[in-house]
Amino acid sequence: MRYDDLVKKLEKLKTPDVELGSHKQALRMALLNSPRFKQRAALDWTKLLAPVAAAVLLVASLGFFAAVRPESVPPFLGGNEIGKFASYQELQDFVSTNAKYAGLDWRHINLVPSPTPAPGSLAPVWEAGEDLYLAPAGSDYSATNIQVAGVDEADIVKTDGEYIYVVSGNKTIIVKAYPPEQAQILSEIEVEGTVLGIFVNGDRLVVFGDETPYYPYYDGVRLGGVNMVPMPSPAYYASAKTFIKVYDISDRENPRLQREISADGQYLSSRMIGDYAYVVINEPVYEENDEVKLPQVSSGGVETETPATDIYYSDVSDYYYMYTTIMAINTQNDNQEPTYETILLGASSNVYVSLNNIYLTFPVWGDNMGDGEGTSIYRIQIAGDSIAYVASGEVPGMVLNQFSMDEYDGYFRVATTTYGETTGNQVYVLDTDLNIVGSLGGLAPGERIYSARFMGDRCYVVTFKQVDPLFVIDLSDPYYPRELGYLKVTGYSDYLQPYDETHIIGIGKETTDAGQFAWYQGVKISLFDVSDVSHPVEISKLEIGDRGTDSPILYDHKALLFDKSRNLLVMPILLAQVDVSKYSEEELAWAYGEPAYQGAYVFDISIENGLQFRGRITHIDDLANLEQGYYYYYSPFAVERCLYIGDVLYTVSQAKIKMNNLENLDYIGEVPLPDSTWMPYEYPPEEPPAEGPSEGAESGVETVPGGKM
Repeated sequence: MRYDDLVKKLEKLKTPDVELGSHKQALRMALLNSPRFKQRAALDWTKLLAPVAAAVLLVASLGFFAAVRPESVPPFLGGNEIGKFASYQELQDFVSTNAKYAGLDWRHINLVPSPTPAPGSLAPVWEAGEDLYLAPAGSDYSATNIQVAGVDEADIVKTDGEYIYVVSGNKTIIVKAYPPEQAQILSEIEVEGTVLGIFVNGDRLVVFGDETPYYPYYDGVRLGGVNMVPMPSPAYYASAKTFIKVYDISDRENPRLQREISADGQYLSSRMIGDYAYVVINEPVYEENDEVKLPQVSSGGVETETPATDIYYSDVSDYYYMYTTIMAINTQNDNQEPTYETILLGASSNVYVSLNNIYLTFPVWGDNMGDGEGTSIYRIQIAGDSIAYVASGEVPGMVLNQFSMDEYDGYFRVATTTYGETTGNQVYVLDTDLNIVGSLGGLAPGERIYSARFMGDRCYVVTFKQVDPLFVIDLSDPYYPRELGYLKVTGYSDYLQPYDETHIIGIGKETTDAGQFAWYQGVKISLFDVSDVSHPVEISKLEIGDRGTDSPILYDHKALLFDKSRNLLVMPILLAQVDVSKYSEEELAWAYGEPAYQGAYVFDISIENGLQFRGRITHIDDLANLEQGYYYYYSPFAVERCLYIGDVLYTVSQAKIKMNNLENLDYIGEVPLPDSTWMPYEYPPEEPPAEGPSEGAESGVETVPGGKM
């Protein structure tokens, strides 16, 4: 299948629950909107099916384990206890005994390369008496839209108020950004691999990335039972490796690499607390030359294999296992060696980090593959370079994302959806040992959670099937959570952003009722008043575009720029518009619009005046390009991040940084950005690399008349 054909097929997939009751839309958006998909200069499109390939390889490897009779079985821990393996043999026997989906005999398999998934995001922590959920007070520059005060999140764009640091493929570009008259590129850092995220901490730049060599195996990696015949063609296993590079950027024009650390496995997520960067890495458990491979970490050129006796585990069966390694790196002290701990777990799904703890969640599957029953939760205590696995627990249902989790006043709270003959939604409260102490169920039977947000002793949950109920839940008594009230409106919110203690911003999609389901439409922004918890009110809303309109904020909260003190809300949007002359009145409800615009939409937001559209900024000079196969999804000119320094609004794409006056959005200037240079994979037939930004390109700001945008 050619690249463009794949795009067309993915575009035809419908949305989950809204139309088909499946997760096809989530897959489509994850594939089409991932930076790796859009950056064609560093991407082989076949790698988009990587998670499937990794799972197939892992399951196939475990097929071998089922054929081996364990000589020793690890002791049953019981309850929520966590232990360490006594020996290498015990680790191998544990996998053999507990892997549920075994005994497959895979032959003639050609696995496609497996890329590292886009960085996951983390959820907030709450300390008593602190309003950590509020947007930061007005300052001279904006920060990444994080969820926990004091816990930074790696992103593809960072600023320190004078410089902007931009990730582009295998490059990290340092730009002198303020004052705008002096804006220019100062330096470029290139690596062999793909940069996934960065931190800036004073004069230190931390770069996380993925270098993934691919090796053809015939008998090196076992992909079946003991009687498996040799494969006539090679199966490709992606031996992923995550790297962490720390640079001294005291001289922004000449960054110096200070230390380099790497670990086997795929980068999952990272956080920075004080001087320490914490990174979570997943590596499939697989067999090579009749031996279960153990994870390895390299620091300063010295590679160390983690002994089986240093690896944690708990009594949880899964279809396949992964090593999950959590590493702590002192970004300011190059002489301090990184510390790390590894635990043998299932397939990770979400990560939440507070100031003192990292929580990992994993689905607990039912007897039929794909039937989710519950979620395992692991709490890892962190303090500087100290990492300790302290507790594990389990709750019924599946966790949607990091926003469905929270830590507050010594309790962990989580919202889940159960699936079966009908769906159900519930909120659980767990103590520090991850035992359930309180719960609230019966929320919107037949629907599922689309978004959640915890704010102190309140929880806000959005479910959806035909309309959008916003539930207000009281958690002031952790043993007896209770529903306070709810509001039903059209559409749904994929993301909830606190405005203040009594108001919430919801960003998602508008919908139209179609009887037993609903058709999603354009992007919808709502402002909710929850001061009367029994009767929440939608006090303002805007709908942008028609069906097909999209925004990265719906799956990546870091794409949002919000500052309450400035009444400012900015978000990248792909605008799609329907040509009404092509459809009947009935067809208009489900007709997809054609791409018409991509750029940053700027809004004023306040309690007094609600949501007001101010204008928009694009990096795409020839709008006709949008009509060529949904150009936005892999265009280097698609705006991905927005930030401000002083009175200047900066919009950032892979191709340029554009500067506009923050007050009136007048054009100031722009800085073209260089292309990514690392191209380790061949392109599909007839698929050339993406071209760089055009010379001397200029584009301005547009305002749109009232009504639907």
